[in-house]
Amino acid sequence: MHHLSNLQIVLSQDRQLNCVFQLIKMEVTMSTSAAVAVLAVAMMTVCGWRFLKWVWLEPKSIEKRLREQGLKGNRYRFLFGDLKEMVNVTKQAKLKPIKLTDPIVPRVIPFHYTSAKKYADSIFFTWMGPRPMVHITEPRLIRQVLTNYNQFQKQRGGNPLARLLGKGLVDAEADEWVKHRKIINPAFHLEKLKYMLPAFHISCSELINKWEGLTKGNSCEVDVYPHLQTMTSDVISRTAFGSSYEEGRRIFELQVEQAKLVIEAALSMYIPGTRFLPTKRNRRMKEIDREVKSTIRKIINKRVSTMEGVKSSKEDLLGLLLDSNEKEIKQQGNNKFGLTIDEVIEECKLFYFAGQETTANLLVWTMIMLGQHVNWQDRARDEVLKVFGDRKPDIDGLNHLKTINMILHEVLRLYPPGVALGRMIHEETKIGNVTLPSGSLLMLHLMLLHHDVDTWGDDVNEFNPERFAEGVSKATNGQASYFPFGGGPRICIGQAFAMLEAKLALVMILRHFSFKLSPSYTHAPHTIITLQPQFGAQLILSEL
Repeated sequence: MHHLSNLQIVLSQDRQLNCVFQLIKMEVTMSTSAAVAVLAVAMMTVCGWRFLKWVWLEPKSIEKRLREQGLKGNRYRFLFGDLKEMVNVTKQAKLKPIKLTDPIVPRVIPFHYTSAKKYADSIFFTWMGPRPMVHITEPRLIRQVLTNYNQFQKQRGGNPLARLLGKGLVDAEADEWVKHRKIINPAFHLEKLKYMLPAFHISCSELINKWEGLTKGNSCEVDVYPHLQTMTSDVISRTAFGSSYEEGRRIFELQVEQAKLVIEAALSMYIPGTRFLPTKRNRRMKEIDREVKSTIRKIINKRVSTMEGVKSSKEDLLGLLLDSNEKEIKQQGNNKFGLTIDEVIEECKLFYFAGQETTANLLVWTMIMLGQHVNWQDRARDEVLKVFGDRKPDIDGLNHLKTINMILHEVLRLYPPGVALGRMIHEETKIGNVTLPSGSLLMLHLMLLHHDVDTWGDDVNEFNPERFAEGVSKATNGQASYFPFGGGPRICIGQAFAMLEAKLALVMILRHFSFKLSPSYTHAPHTIITLQPQFGAQLILSEL
């Protein structure tokens, strides 16, 4: 009995201890849950506070600072700013074509045009989501921004997926930009471009043959825009990769599709992190990027393997780029001073898109203008026959075509490839009399400058190449208000390439055809990265 009693006491004590342990465990569990709950509330509070600062407190504070300095601009609206209105007015503008005699700026950049008229100042602001977009139309201030490229860098805001179209030189900053520019520059020297004239000539000849097959010795209506895109794509395939258009056609098609997706991304409100979401657009943009890179990588690997043990090609951009890259690495004695294969791929993507797109659009607007102003077409043809006669165009002759040079300058004034340049600042910076906060976006309005009545006169919207008879400086009265290829140290590296290609193509077209606008042509300039004819370019081609 005594042992039983002791056992009962022990069991009773065990039960009491177990109860105590259970109570402690419950308290610990409750304490942990409470701690997790408190932590979750704290994190939500911090995130909520940061979100509130991002979408309301900071924009309103910036708006107040800008207005206190006398800057005019739109009132900030929660989260989206002016983005919704910008998208809507752009969509509405694209629904209606315009007359050939109408100003094109209200259709091409309707929101910015209206804002510029509303505030009637050389510097004003709107809102790209919660970030201020400071618009600059003063030539002096634009030159200041373009000259100080380290202080005013390329925009890195917005949707990072937009960078899939191409990075490389156009996207690099500071020391990286210096390295890229140094290595790429030799490929675009004028003396190197003469090696590419045969490729230009072959591609242009194919275009002429195609059009002769359509006209069959008479006249017919042709939408010349897709043909010019094919021709300039062929030129890039030959001059960049030493391959035919057929081999590079897939790159061209994919880059065109990517450009449309980039525009959609740029016009949508980007929330950080959403690029990782498996949306249909995100997936497609990444698929295109992978395929373009893979195709270019195969071309590069093929080239590198053929270069081993032999002197590299001096007749195409890829060969010149690889040769310059190899020399820089050897000279510096370290691979870090050269470009990686991935960086070479990005530069090739830019060759393909920027080179093809810029020249195709310059040529199509030139043909549209000369199809409307036949007197200038006749003057240009007379010059071609006088300079070259029946002989094959050479680089010296192309560089002495004064009338065609005037025509191309005027087309680039009226229809610049890029309607504006974007920049941003990373620290508080003074522009003119205004101090802008870090993170401000800048929009340099090249098209507004090119269509400014005070600079160009009352005939600003008219096609008048004569204004460039004595050069750009005389045409602009000494003001820095003509930027078809940008300006400053970051001026377009391929401008000589584009102008030479455009001159040769125009010479060959004028020799073989006369052309005028078709009654079915619809005048509708719009932008998909660059300025394009929305509904094509229908011309009546007549064989000479």
